[in-house]
Amino acid sequence: MLGCRDPEALARFWCEVLDFVVLDREEDGSLEIGPREGFGGPQPTIILSRRDEPEPGKPGLHIDVNATDRDQDAELERLLELGARPADIGQTGEESWHVLADPEGNEFCLLRTRLDPL
Repeated sequence: MLGCRDPEALARFWCEVLDFVVLDREEDGSLEIGPREGFGGPQPTIILSRRDEPEPGKPGLHIDVNATDRDQDAELERLLELGARPADIGQTGEESWHVLADPEGNEFCLLRTRLDPL
């Protein structure tokens, strides 16, 4: 679950990034997003829950993104166009990944190469 100020806006961002869709909407404004195939497959879903303020002492969700249909530079450009922005967490500049933040400031990494499943 990811607490956020605007679940609808954050759902639009992450659905574009991950090629997900909104799977469920709750009366309290929470949304669940996941793969286009729906529930029950191997891919996870993410619940976006409305929070006016972050919960003290609770870190936000950190996602590592790996593009499977384009190279890292093209994916970086796409993510920035969608509203991501660079985030500085003390990188040296030698890393093979980019640290970004989504529109609400939740940090995530764009990896250079696709990881093989375990």
